[in-house]
Amino acid sequence: MYIPPAFAEDRPEELQEIIRAAPLPVLISAGRDGLIATHLPLTLDGERLIGHFAKANAHWKAFDPAQESLAIFLAVEGYVSPSWYATKAETGKVVPTWNYEAVHAYGRLEIFEGLEDILPIVTKLTERYEGKRAKPWAVSDAPSDYVASQLKGIVGVVLHISRLEGKRKLSQNKTKADQEGVVAGLDGENPALAEAMRKVL
Repeated sequence: MYIPPAFAEDRPEELQEIIRAAPLPVLISAGRDGLIATHLPLTLDGERLIGHFAKANAHWKAFDPAQESLAIFLAVEGYVSPSWYATKAETGKVVPTWNYEAVHAYGRLEIFEGLEDILPIVTKLTERYEGKRAKPWAVSDAPSDYVASQLKGIVGVVLHISRLEGKRKLSQNKTKADQEGVVAGLDGENPALAEAMRKVL
C-alpha cells in the first residue's frame, strides 16, 4: 500500500480498531489462474483473522498455500470537496480528494473442513455481530442437527497475520484552516468520517 509518512498508522491498537470498524474486507489470494478475491466477514482473533467460505466458492480450493494472502479492510471513507478548503478562497489552488482509514493484513491462509473446527469460528462471528443487540441470537438457538447441516456447506478460513500495513488519510497534510473546513463540510455529509478526523487532528 502506498503510505506517505503523514498518513502512516502503525500502532497495533489503532490498526485493530480499523479492522474492527471494517466488517466486510476483501480477501485476495494468488491462484492457479491468477488472483482470486472474495468479500467475507473476518473477525480478529489474537494474531489471526477468522471467517468462512461457502464450499461452492472456488477460492478455498484454488488459492496457492505457498503464497501470502491479503485481507483489505476499509473503515470510514468519503469524498472531500475542494469547496471546503479555506485555501479555495485564498488561491483557488485546490482539488478534490478522498479521505479514508485502511489496513492491509498479510499472512498464510489455512482452511478447516472439520465441523468441530468450523463451529467455533461461526460462533465467534455470530457473537461479534449479535453481541450488541438487545436480544442477541446465538448459534445454540437453532436446532443442533440444523446447525450441523448448515456447517456442511462451508469451510473455515484462518489468515495467520504476518504483517499489517495501516493508513489514515485524514487531511493531516493540510493547513489547520483547511482541516477545519473539511471537518465542517463532512459533519453535514459524512459524520463518521468527520469524527475520525477529529481524533487524529
